[in-house]
Amino acid sequence: MNIKFYLTTGFLLPIGAVGGLLAETIGLPMPWMLGSLLFVALAVSLRKSALPENYEFPANFRKFFMAFIGIMIGSQVNWALINQAPQMLPSLIAISFFVILAHASNFFIFYKIGHYDKSTAFFCGAPGGLMESISMGEEAGCDIRVLTVQQFLRIIFVIILVPVFMSIWIGEPVGSASGIKLPEVTTKLDFPSNYALVLLLAVLGLYIGPKLRLPAGHLMGPLLLTAAVNLTGIGPIYLPDFMLVISQIVVGAGLGCRFLGIDKLILYRAVGLSLISVISMLAIGLLLCFIILPITLIPVNVLLICFAPGGVTEMSLIALSLSANPATVTLHHLYRIILTVFGLTLLRKRLGLIKV
Repeated sequence: MNIKFYLTTGFLLPIGAVGGLLAETIGLPMPWMLGSLLFVALAVSLRKSALPENYEFPANFRKFFMAFIGIMIGSQVNWALINQAPQMLPSLIAISFFVILAHASNFFIFYKIGHYDKSTAFFCGAPGGLMESISMGEEAGCDIRVLTVQQFLRIIFVIILVPVFMSIWIGEPVGSASGIKLPEVTTKLDFPSNYALVLLLAVLGLYIGPKLRLPAGHLMGPLLLTAAVNLTGIGPIYLPDFMLVISQIVVGAGLGCRFLGIDKLILYRAVGLSLISVISMLAIGLLLCFIILPITLIPVNVLLICFAPGGVTEMSLIALSLSANPATVTLHHLYRIILTVFGLTLLRKRLGLIKV
């Protein structure tokens, strides 16, 4: 890798930061990652000649910052969350069926209707685990541009449709539109100790994840280590906002580089397929909600949020808007993501979707 590659990377990151800042200002979901992705994708598409020949965003650099996103997800795991699981057994079992049915439905939509190849359709259809599915899809050699677009569109459409639907049902704004924010995480660790532990978990996770052949090991390694540390009582681990923002800018910029030369027709088709997919998943979730409603203590409006395959943060904000415990929603979504990643890992081997 020559000096031009480093200079190009240094040029793309500020573009991603500007995109993230704009996305944050106008209130887009997952703003720093999505804004960075969109601006970098636009930049490389408009100025193809500005990139060195055969330029690729540094993979190890991107993986290092993906480790912090894994730490952020793992930091949400604690004993209070796990202790609630037995009380939610019916809905968690229903989530298991949701993952199977939603993934099967999505695979049919992307493979039969969208005419994607089998590998791309399989990972596009994952009803959770955005970064994990993109990482594993990349390893499987599928069309990473299409996969990235479809997975982001899933999040975006769910985050748009569910709050709108719930706001109409409840009669007042819910989610981020209600002005409610999630409570900040407090930690027993002092400032230097927390930072040192975050960096240690990132480095160890990046080493252990691939060594154990975990799916998306650079993400799952730090995630599992952080969850384990939290459960020991040492934590909770607190990931400062600026570290999460920088990580999302880097990851978004890396994904945005993959959009060089993407056709507009691909984007139009992705939007249509995603809308069909999200409506299908929400319908499956709604059906399962009403099936288990007689045997669960969770109100139907909170159940609906638990089954919506969107981002954990926005769904938790909706729960707070409804005066529901966000931990209930978080537990269901973490379970959905873990189950989806497990399913991706198991099925990609059986279906021969591992690139060799």
